[in-house]
Amino acid sequence: MAMAAESPAYYSLLLPLLLVVVPALYLVGLFRSRRRSAGRQRFPPGPWALPVIGHLHHLAGSSVPPHHAMRDLARRHGPLMLLRFCQLPVLAAAAVNLTRGLASFVADSSVQAMIGRLRSDDRDTLFTLLREGFKIVPGMTLPDLFPSSRLAMLLSRVPARIEHRNKRMAAFMDSVIQQHRAKRSAARADGGEEHTEDLLDVLLRLQDDMDSQYPLTTDNIKLVIIDMISASSETTSTTLVWAMAELLRKPAAMRRAQDEVRRQLDGHRTVTEDGLTDLHYLRLVIKETLRLHPPVMLIRECGPRQQVLGFDVPHGAMVLVNAWAMGRDPAHWDSAEEFVPERFESCGTPDFKGVDFEFLPFGAGRRICPGVSFGLVHLELALAALLFHFDWKLPDGMVPEELDMTEEAGLTTRRRAELLVFAVPRVPLPTE
Repeated sequence: MAMAAESPAYYSLLLPLLLVVVPALYLVGLFRSRRRSAGRQRFPPGPWALPVIGHLHHLAGSSVPPHHAMRDLARRHGPLMLLRFCQLPVLAAAAVNLTRGLASFVADSSVQAMIGRLRSDDRDTLFTLLREGFKIVPGMTLPDLFPSSRLAMLLSRVPARIEHRNKRMAAFMDSVIQQHRAKRSAARADGGEEHTEDLLDVLLRLQDDMDSQYPLTTDNIKLVIIDMISASSETTSTTLVWAMAELLRKPAAMRRAQDEVRRQLDGHRTVTEDGLTDLHYLRLVIKETLRLHPPVMLIRECGPRQQVLGFDVPHGAMVLVNAWAMGRDPAHWDSAEEFVPERFESCGTPDFKGVDFEFLPFGAGRRICPGVSFGLVHLELALAALLFHFDWKLPDGMVPEELDMTEEAGLTTRRRAELLVFAVPRVPLPTE
């Protein structure tokens, strides 16, 4: 037997067996390790890996430079990948999805201003309800087109979905209001000062102090908060994305806006509302963005016995004020389709306060958007922070003229393509 074990035939069989068994055992161990960690962590995607060297062969074995190979991998696996160079884990970021990032940032800051900081599960519930609301009402529905028809109500599932979503949103707001009332009661019982007030706290305080002749009901408060959160989060993030897209298409405007922000905030670690005072060009950028990309079409219902340009308008007719077309009318604007913030530098140029009817991104009169002041401060803070902390570049050597500016119709006028860009840190973000 010993003679047989030492024969050449034995070694000729042992070597192929080792070449098969050892990698197989390694792969089984790797698979089990990933299964054990899968329930605890969710890692970014990545390309297939080899034993020992990991993903190095995707770079070293490529005919192009490593950064080109990384770009090609990002096109297949997404802008965020987890690679492994032998034992070293490497997180590769190819581009930032500014559309999603701004939507999340604006929603978070809007909610915090309205109802304070939420627990993680409450935050997820609220954002889910907001997303559902935006998806349910993308445009005109059968009941809108045939308001007197019961058949239209029966055929359309939208009213039932809206009612179901509204009940869930109302229940959520009831819970939030109860939490705020409990905090207020506890603060009064302790005889100490209450925490910094958000909008909901202010409304609850007004409800306690208001004369019973003109009561502010809890239902009124819920509707105000829901409307403010829904309107501010979607429209503000949409406008921010358009502003960044327009600045990326006009590098000279981007440089001027960044130079102004960094000059005014020199020595600061972050952007605050106090630092917005002298950001003149930033406001011109926001005005020009709102001219070209008003967030929503203004809808009104006509009252009885109304006339427009000498014509009678039926009572109850829906009136669509196309602020988008008005903002691009060559009769009122030079180079109407071009992004030119400097057009607002001269005195006497139109403003969006509802007086100049060629520029109505927020409406006019008694029905002007009630959150215009809040929305503008929100816009200025967010845009200033983006320009202050980062330099921005288009990915893959894309030239500004190639940036897709196609619009998508919906509840708001959004970009059809998500805005993917490179963010290069310039001023470090504060750690606290």
